Amino acid sequence: MHVSAIIAAGGRGVRFRHASPKQLLLLGGEPILKRSVDAYRSCELVSDVVVALPSDLAQAPPPYLRGGAKPLTVVEGGERRRDSVARAFAHVSPRAEVVVIHDAARPLVTDAVIRRTVAAAAENGAAIAALRASDTVKRADAEGTITATLPRDQIFLAQTPQAFRTAVLRDALAIEGDATDEAMLAERAGHVVKIVDGDPRNLKITTPDDLATAERLLGGMSVLPLRIGNGYDLHRLVTGRPLILGGVTIPFDRGLEAHSDGDVVAHAVTDAILGAAGAGDIGRHFPDTDPTWKGANSLVLLERAAGVVRAAGYHLVNVDVVVIAQRPKLVPHLDAIRSNLAQALGADISQISVKGKTNEGVDSMGAGESIAVHAVALICRRV
Repeated sequence: MHVSAIIAAGGRGVRFRHASPKQLLLLGGEPILKRSVDAYRSCELVSDVVVALPSDLAQAPPPYLRGGAKPLTVVEGGERRRDSVARAFAHVSPRAEVVVIHDAARPLVTDAVIRRTVAAAAENGAAIAALRASDTVKRADAEGTITATLPRDQIFLAQTPQAFRTAVLRDALAIEGDATDEAMLAERAGHVVKIVDGDPRNLKITTPDDLATAERLLGGMSVLPLRIGNGYDLHRLVTGRPLILGGVTIPFDRGLEAHSDGDVVAHAVTDAILGAAGAGDIGRHFPDTDPTWKGANSLVLLERAAGVVRAAGYHLVNVDVVVIAQRPKLVPHLDAIRSNLAQALGADISQISVKGKTNEGVDSMGAGESIAVHAVALICRRV
């Protein structure tokens, strides 16, 4: 079954009263938007993702929305939520059988909630995650006078994800008029919409108080366990090859001898993130005995490795890299290297550190005969 995900992030969170769109604010050190997108990137059921953003963000998306193992498309959102979803729906894969829609402002969604919503939609045509009301529910008029007490066993509080067979969502979006969610449109179109159990922690961040609550919840569900991986690579410098470090071609009279492009920075970071996830090393995934990888762009290998790590349910916290080279001087190139690594990892540049060191004339590195790299990666997994 081909499942496409739409992340609705076209609004600016006016009620939050912050200069930046609320989906870009940090939660546990990561942007809210990144957490929501990563939840769907790491879900094995989801094949591709479409993100609807405000127009200025859509023209210059954050680095963590570029690259990655799964196809991700950024589109410009509309005035209303349904407009943003409709524009995103126009870009989902033609192979999609089920489309799952999620509010970017719900960054604590779990894999389990996504899976049961998608499964119910595949079976019934449409489904939403929702919470059963636990309090007595009253209806009141405009003056605040109670007019009825509603049976709470029939009251549910809708969340996202909301999932639909492709034909059902197409019917729903063809209905005229505004609606607070796509399930409401599907109901108007005459389709049955099923409810599956939501999650009390899957709150929508609307106000600063909600963000504070999410931070507290995150402490109990999202940052543990932490895992650390170490990566190391060394290659000899030889004539007749370009010197490529972190995807940057650096002017020098020699390059690194290797089966691929010899990018020791990308190789060390690849080993670090794979090691942290317990997913082997670069040689296991991209062996130098395979002609496929001869001369390969090592940033592409890193991007694929990052997809393996996400598929295992992990998210990058940060990477720290030390490049040991007597020559050339790397300072002019460090920001470009960081930017390339961030893009390949689907991370923000602030999560990437790269430092250059000499070896004080000691060993092959100090003699200018080789370049070595040490990398450390910290990742976390939702529990």
